[in-house]
Amino acid sequence: MATTEKLMAVTGNQAVAMAMKQIDPDVVAAYPITPQTDVVQSYSQYVADGEVQTEFVTVESEHSAMSACIGSAAAGARTMTATSSAGFALMWEVVYVAASMRLPIVMTTVNRALSGPINIHCDHSDSMGGRDSGWIQIYNEDAQEAYDATVMSFPIAEHPDVSLPLMNMYDGFIISGAIGPLRPLSDAAVKDFIGEKPAVLNLLDSEHPVTFGPFDGLHGWYFEHKIAQNRAMEAALPVIQETYDRFAEVTGRQYQHLMCYDMEDADVAIVVIGSAAGTARTVMAKLKAEGLKVGLVKIRTFRPFPTAEIARVLSGVKAVAVLDRADSFGAMGGPLYLEILAALYHEGVHTKTVNCIYGLGGRDLYPQNIEDVFRMLADAAGGADLPQSRVYLNMKGE
Repeated sequence: MATTEKLMAVTGNQAVAMAMKQIDPDVVAAYPITPQTDVVQSYSQYVADGEVQTEFVTVESEHSAMSACIGSAAAGARTMTATSSAGFALMWEVVYVAASMRLPIVMTTVNRALSGPINIHCDHSDSMGGRDSGWIQIYNEDAQEAYDATVMSFPIAEHPDVSLPLMNMYDGFIISGAIGPLRPLSDAAVKDFIGEKPAVLNLLDSEHPVTFGPFDGLHGWYFEHKIAQNRAMEAALPVIQETYDRFAEVTGRQYQHLMCYDMEDADVAIVVIGSAAGTARTVMAKLKAEGLKVGLVKIRTFRPFPTAEIARVLSGVKAVAVLDRADSFGAMGGPLYLEILAALYHEGVHTKTVNCIYGLGGRDLYPQNIEDVFRMLADAAGGADLPQSRVYLNMKGE
């Protein structure tokens, strides 16, 4: 194994900043926002201390940060940034530009609720709001996963079949500011894993002049360019898994699009994203000791969405609850729930489903909340009906 022998205790933000240091990208352009600030603050110190060769661009806003990243990546530089919540929202216009230009920018997005009312704590309304912007999206449960995903990002984003920007998510404060275990790779192992930046067309190559961001109007090729983006996203699914597998050969840590726990004989299952998976696993141990056949599916790869795989995994269960840490107002349920419903319908899988909304604005998710969901599913497996509307977990007044 190429990991260090020393197990470290770090916050999620420190873990990501360490991975960025080991990558040593050509350019980092970023603006601080809670709870992401530690990422770029730590990295700026690495720059000031001469520990990396990165050009650190201090900008006046997140819109400017992504604009600078676009210019940098279009010029052929490996480029990274980080943001959260309202900062991500302020990038909105240029987040789409980055994807449309097929620029392999890597961005850490530390999940935080979008206002209003004003709230600085975790939910997934920020990154879920950008799920259709054309960026690859990978969600992480803890500091180790966030570190590993950062190391794997450029091999995915820069792959010639992909060439798309990529964002990694983890829960604000719960992971970003909480101290947890990390076993990092050596600097040499990271450099070897990510390799040299592949040759791409760029604005500074005078021998092969190109245009980035031209007007693509009514009689242009805008439609076809959007199709090309979608085909690149489809191609990314196997590339991501191949990168996960190659990473496992180096570290022994195997990732999948879907991380499944005790699904082989499960009668009922919960599907979740992010740090709530750890709470769910703790509850599962108690319920399995009682003889309940419960399982868990943790989504890591959200864009592109592994439609066929999620349908296959859930095809054998009698009832499933999808836990969303964001809501889609006016829709049938939260964003993850809608994806699961579409996947099951598309693949002809018929099972009872319910959408549970939790953790908005940082509201606590207690083990008892998870246990109640599993017991509701067990009753449904025995013939009871599931609620047809959303179930709100740990809502005041109930």
